[in-house]
Amino acid sequence: MASDKSAQGEAGQEPDPAQPGGGKRKRTRTFAGLLVVGAVALVLVGVSIGYLIAGRRAAPSSESTSSDAVATTWTCSMHPQIQLPGPGKCPICFMDLIPLTGASGDDENPRQLTMSAAAQALAEIETVPVRRQYVSKPVRMVGKVDYDETRLIDIAARVPGRLDRLFVDYTGITVRKGEHLVSMYSPELIVAQRELLQTWQAYQAGSAGGEKHLAETTLKMAQEKLELLGVLPEQIDAIQRRGTTSDHLTIYAPQGGIVVHKYVNEGVYVETGTKIYTIADLRSAWVYLDAYESDVAWLRYGQEVQLTTESYPGEVFRGSIALIDPVLNEKTRTIKVRVNVPNEDLRLKPGMFVRAIVTSRLAAGGRVLDASLAGKWVCSMHPEVVKDGPGKCDECGMDLVPAEELGLIADGGKPEPPLVIPASAPLVTGKRAVVYVKVPGRKRPTFEGREVVLGHRAGDFYLVEGGLKEGELVVTSGGFKIDADLQLKARPSMMGPTAEEGSP
Repeated sequence: MASDKSAQGEAGQEPDPAQPGGGKRKRTRTFAGLLVVGAVALVLVGVSIGYLIAGRRAAPSSESTSSDAVATTWTCSMHPQIQLPGPGKCPICFMDLIPLTGASGDDENPRQLTMSAAAQALAEIETVPVRRQYVSKPVRMVGKVDYDETRLIDIAARVPGRLDRLFVDYTGITVRKGEHLVSMYSPELIVAQRELLQTWQAYQAGSAGGEKHLAETTLKMAQEKLELLGVLPEQIDAIQRRGTTSDHLTIYAPQGGIVVHKYVNEGVYVETGTKIYTIADLRSAWVYLDAYESDVAWLRYGQEVQLTTESYPGEVFRGSIALIDPVLNEKTRTIKVRVNVPNEDLRLKPGMFVRAIVTSRLAAGGRVLDASLAGKWVCSMHPEVVKDGPGKCDECGMDLVPAEELGLIADGGKPEPPLVIPASAPLVTGKRAVVYVKVPGRKRPTFEGREVVLGHRAGDFYLVEGGLKEGELVVTSGGFKIDADLQLKARPSMMGPTAEEGSP
């Protein structure tokens, strides 16, 4: 009973400080309580600080939120072909990926790029409208002067005989029409002269009626025979007046020109058809030019050609295209172009080296236009013969035809000008040509890449066959900067078309 009371006293009653050891126990319990409270406070402060730091780390900035909301693809600034659905490292260069974001309005068309007016000025972007106008291109060629083949003539023996005298005994001599060339002896000519004299005498002695008519017919046949053997009508009349035959017959020049070939020597015996001379009339010359196959589209029958030579510096000769060879020279990749050139003063010599230039104007569709021939009539065989109305060719007697029928005039002389853009506008990659067009109706400058079909290049312009319309604004300066920006954003560009467009 005494022990229970002692325990109850120890558990339920405060120790008496007066008792020995009672105050020391009380101070120990108080200090322990303070330690527990301090520890709890520290834990609470630590938890609060942790939550604050975690909240700050987890709270995204407005910029990040905006980027994450817009960006659905992450790409590498060095390798824009890398496109991943989330952030990470580039598998090629291990750089941090960046979000692929676009300016407002660009998401609808990936080929468009919107920038500010200040950015446009900084990039030095300039535009010009697409317009229609006639364009010209100079085509340069080289070649040599040659003989006019239509003015070359061979002097040949029409009967067997001996050439007893050659009045022209070396090449290079200038002869005029009707001058003597050869004196030849031919027994066949002597026999033909005797037949002529016999029929002549019978004609003179014949009476009226049937015998007179027969004698006249026989006389005409004898005269025609001598003409076919090369005897001139004047020589036939002289034989009839003289009443005697001549041992030798003189051959005269049928046309004037230069003796460019002499085939035989004096005293030789020739057969029928043996060539004696070749005479060339150099008052008209042919010039054969070499045109590259890329320039053939700019050349047309009847075009005017300007020629210059080393012999006459500063002087220009003019001719017209008479023939474009239908066959290409596979070794030189050129085509022969023949130009007819008047040469009345004989200054152009066969073999001379010449330089030529043809200025071609193009109409719509790339057709060569020559407005000076509108309403003219031309000979299809001799293009240098041009007249104001229908008639006959002065050279060959053929009927003249309108220049439109020969393709010299497009659309009756009033063709539509072609659609052209400056040569600096298209970005050409080989198979493709891309032009950046300013999109109308936008508050901020917006440019759209568009693939176009180019025609011929004429100086500083390209003909446009498709992809653009008249009046659209195309970028002529700064196009590469726009294209580079699109490439960095992994969008379709001149070097990176879409899958539907195919590879360049």
